[in-house]
Formats: sequence, structure tokens, C-alpha cells
Amino acid sequence: MLALVRQHPRYGYRRIWALLRRDGWHVNRKRIYRLWRAEGLKVPQNQRKHRRLGTSANSCVRRRAEYMNHVWSYDFVMDQTIDSRPLKLLPVVDEYTRECLSIDVARSIKARDVVETLRQLFAVRGAPRFIRSDNGPEFIAKAVRAWLQASAVETAYIEPGAPWENAYSESFNSRFRDEVLDREMFYDLREARVVVEDHRLEYNQRRPHSSLGYQTPAAFAAGLASNEIGNPVMGAPPPNPRLLSPPPSATVAALEDRDLVSTLIAAGT
Repeated sequence: MLALVRQHPRYGYRRIWALLRRDGWHVNRKRIYRLWRAEGLKVPQNQRKHRRLGTSANSCVRRRAEYMNHVWSYDFVMDQTIDSRPLKLLPVVDEYTRECLSIDVARSIKARDVVETLRQLFAVRGAPRFIRSDNGPEFIAKAVRAWLQASAVETAYIEPGAPWENAYSESFNSRFRDEVLDREMFYDLREARVVVEDHRLEYNQRRPHSSLGYQTPAAFAAGLASNEIGNPVMGAPPPNPRLLSPPPSATVAALEDRDLVSTLIAAGT
């Protein structure tokens, strides 16, 4: 348990319990809680004010994702390398499965780069019905809007000054900063890309997600596909994630991916 806590200092006892169970430890959650308290472990909680839901018809409350590839969302995150040069990151999230589909890392990301990222994702995963974002210039650019329209994808722009209407993207970016950007010091762009991709694989394939019944996003998405409940049926209730069991291959694939990224880092590639 302590080894997992050191590896994931921002995880609470429930998420640590889920990792232990997946690794073969037959232990109930109450026992982990007692050990957690005995060791004096605690995840600091940041107090935040409650915000109104917003009035936009495109908010995540009024336009909810109902199936895989129904609604994607994206927003920028800023950081820098050790030489104080800027890093601009663009995570893309499937709001229904909570998968992080990609995270672009560059010194600068323009509208044409946004189009290229979406083009690659559409080719691999297919196009969503909606893409939710704020009104940043890269997202409302004519080139982006025209290309999305040609791809039969509708834009869902939130109200200006209401980031909580894009809550899934905001939530991912907040945890991404807490678990990676605030802990890592990047020496150059190449290192940042490797570390960020390593985290994306960890997030999708190893990190338990509380809103998915402590499954990983990848396991949840695989369950949707295998149970044929990810079809675009409008108005259908979301599946109960606790009834979906993750495939054993997910853990093996995640370990292989982590070993590959670790090898790349050690080799300096």
C-alpha cells in the first residue's frame, strides 16, 4: 500500500484499494482505510466555492454525453520548460468514457494544429457528434469551424467566462496539473512529450476512475464495446459501470506501454 501511495501521492485510500484489488490483494476497503489512518496518510483537500451551472445550452449539464463518441471536449493547459520557454498542451477527452484521446505538447498550437489533431483522431476513432470548448481563438477560428462542419461535427461553445460549463475538460486538466505538471520539471520539449504521453497511458489504462466504479477509462470503453451498449441510442440511460468487468489484457497492455516509455526516457529518445 505504501509503495502505491508513494507512486501516486494524490490518490485517496479508495483508489489505492482499487489498485490493490486489481493487483490480486484480497482485502476489503475498510481494512485499507484503517491502515491508511494508522499511517497518518491524507490527501490535502483544496476548498473551492460552489459555482452556478451556467445558462448555456451547450454546458455539460444541459448537453450531457450519452454514449461513446457523443461529446468530446478540449481546452488548453500551459506550462514551461526549465529554461522558462512556454509549453502549450491540448488534451482531448471523451466525456462519456472519460478517456483522454490525445495530449498535444508544443511551444505553440494554432488553429491549423487543432485541425490536424482532430483529423488524426477522427481517422483512428471516428468523429464525435459534438465537440465542447470555450471561445478561445484557436477553437472559434474559421478554419476549425469550417473543417468541423465539413466533417459533420457540431460545435458546442460554452458561455464566455463560464469554464464550469466545460467541466469534464476542466476536471481532467486540473488532475493532470496536480498529478503531472506540478510535480515534473521538463528540460526540453521532447522530454515533456514523453512524460505526458506516459501519463496519458497511465490515466487511461491503470488509473481507477471513481465515476466509472473505479474502473479505468480503457476498461470501461472495452466493456461498452463487448456488451454492445455503446451504440448511439439517444435518451438511453448510461450503463452501470459496476456491472462491467475490465478485461485482463488491459493491465498487461498498460505495463508494456509503461516499459516502452521508460525505455525511451532512459535512452534519451
